[in-house]
Amino acid sequence: MIKIVDKPSSEELQQLLNRPFSSDTAVFDIVKDIIDRVKAKGDIAVREITKNTDSIDLATFKVTDSEIEEAKLQISSELKAAIDVAKANIERFHAAQKFDDITVETSKGVTCCQKSKPISRVGLYIPGGTAPLFSTVLMLALPANIAGCKEVIICTPPSKSGKVAPEILYCADICGVKNIYKIGGATAIAAMAYGTESIKPVYKIFGPGNRYVTAAKQLVMAHTASIDIPAGPSEVMVVCDDSASPRYVAADLLSQAEHGSDSQSIAVVTSTALAVAINAEVKQMLAVLPRAEYMRQSLANSSIVVVDSIEDIIDVINDYAPEHLIIAMDNGDAVADMVENAGSVFIGHYTPESAGDYCSGTNHTLPTGGWGKSMSGVNLDSFCKKITYQKITKEGILNLAPTIIAMAEGEGLEAHSLAAKVRTE
Repeated sequence: MIKIVDKPSSEELQQLLNRPFSSDTAVFDIVKDIIDRVKAKGDIAVREITKNTDSIDLATFKVTDSEIEEAKLQISSELKAAIDVAKANIERFHAAQKFDDITVETSKGVTCCQKSKPISRVGLYIPGGTAPLFSTVLMLALPANIAGCKEVIICTPPSKSGKVAPEILYCADICGVKNIYKIGGATAIAAMAYGTESIKPVYKIFGPGNRYVTAAKQLVMAHTASIDIPAGPSEVMVVCDDSASPRYVAADLLSQAEHGSDSQSIAVVTSTALAVAINAEVKQMLAVLPRAEYMRQSLANSSIVVVDSIEDIIDVINDYAPEHLIIAMDNGDAVADMVENAGSVFIGHYTPESAGDYCSGTNHTLPTGGWGKSMSGVNLDSFCKKITYQKITKEGILNLAPTIIAMAEGEGLEAHSLAAKVRTE
């Protein structure tokens, strides 16, 4: 089960909170080779790599209209209804994030503006391995639509039969995404970043993935397309006092462990008795869950930490900066107010992390690996860029020129100074 550590020292705590990162440089070597091949040979390279890695020989990569229509017939009415609820909530929350343009007269005759413009072309990577993440289609395609992105494409790996999961196609369809390609892994990232005969290059790439996908995103970011956020193994921290339900907490820890063998689930509690009770529930639940083997590997990276006080809990939260933070306390709002570093916060006993994963309305694409100390999760702003404008009248340049000239000459940039001087002559 999960190891319990009672009141660790600072050094022990840091060791417990280390993420299970892989520093395998061979991954970057493999991914760089894939990127170079796709850049050089386009569709031919995509076809060759897909055949070699996935044993699928595809004549074309684009999903056809008939495949989308067939997929729509395979989705149950119950799942369609659930997706409709999630779609409405995600749209409502992200539409509320629309940016109002600003115009300020900073001094007489000097007007500065900031306007939000959508990123014209974006690429969405949707994992389709052991668990096709159709919810990620909603989380990425809906804000892209709301932001006004003109072109949205999806890349997702096909099954061994050459098909895309029908749930992914259904969600793409209701989000209005028609350009869907059967390409997975680092190959997909390279194709979206550099373009091929079939795919136009995009300006920004979104979406989670395995370590090959993550490495590919990091490599292309240095040269061409930007990316949403650095991604690592998924993680949750559940902080609890004696008001917490051990059963609820155990379910939250396991739901995170289900993401993959390198996920991390951390509980921080204020009593040893609560830690033991949580661990007992984990053992009982794990025995009947179908992805138990993944979870056991993940739980090896996990722990239940006993600390003295709520103040200690706050220190641990802000030092760790969890991707998902669940505050399982009666006074969860007060504790949440003291949180400085986290991707997304789930407050109270009835707010599971899986609500944010699917349908509460917030985005589930979040900073991992401590990036929550300096980065936000994906939101409407992620699909936009801000452009600033300035307009200066004749009166304005006469007023501002002395400042420009003094500062430019102070930096030794005479041409900068001249650009202001000639306008005052």
